[in-house]
Amino acid sequence: MYLSPFDAPPHIVIKYIMTSDLIFKTNRTISSAFIDSSVRLGIAQAILLVQDNLTECFGAMGCDGVVYREKLNAFWVFTKTRVHFIRRPNWREKITASTFPVNNAGMRTHINTIFTDSDGKTLLTANQEACVLSLENHRPLRLTTLPYPTENFPAPVFEEPFEKFPKIILDEHFVYEQKIRSQHIDMSHHMNNIEYIKLALNVFDDAFLQKNEVKDLEVHYTGESTEGQNLAIFRHTEGNATFIAIQESDRCVFEMKIQF
Repeated sequence: MYLSPFDAPPHIVIKYIMTSDLIFKTNRTISSAFIDSSVRLGIAQAILLVQDNLTECFGAMGCDGVVYREKLNAFWVFTKTRVHFIRRPNWREKITASTFPVNNAGMRTHINTIFTDSDGKTLLTANQEACVLSLENHRPLRLTTLPYPTENFPAPVFEEPFEKFPKIILDEHFVYEQKIRSQHIDMSHHMNNIEYIKLALNVFDDAFLQKNEVKDLEVHYTGESTEGQNLAIFRHTEGNATFIAIQESDRCVFEMKIQF
């Protein structure tokens, strides 16, 4: 069933329900590609699945990156993501993923996602912040001038604000260095968002991640990096929160806060 306020691009074929209230729903099975060593949906893979559902939601509304690039010479940039974990689903478990925009603030938008299990119980909730840039000059474009919803948004499922992180790039916080390789690169020829999260999670060993269950995670994408550059990963703990920053040269390109 397709009931979007916009015409779907003819080349997009997805099994989904796009309701008249802008809520995009898909039924998914947690495959082996999305699990970690706990045999459950991995932390980074959860963000990937949230991002993937958002991409399909935008495709259903006729405003995804393909349409914007081909017709409007523009592209989406996702600047922040915050996720609250209640339970990570198991391998082969069936879930429902629902994604929907909750506002149009002119220069940026927020998009919520909720995963539920077969009994309708919430597994995680997420909020993502995004804006659109011109391919010509990389300047932000007003969403009200683009094919994107402007009203009748569903009620949000994630209302906590994004946080401002402390600056932690100090010598005593340095953990390791990683050179960006070809398989870290995405369609824009920059470091893929999920690859940053994987690098950040590498500050913990597997034994720690097995014993400690993630509760909240927030990431900020603060810069771009490309193949061949070297990234330095820093870690600092304050109370029950761990802050991770990734720096390229003298630029901070990624920040993360995680709580277990």
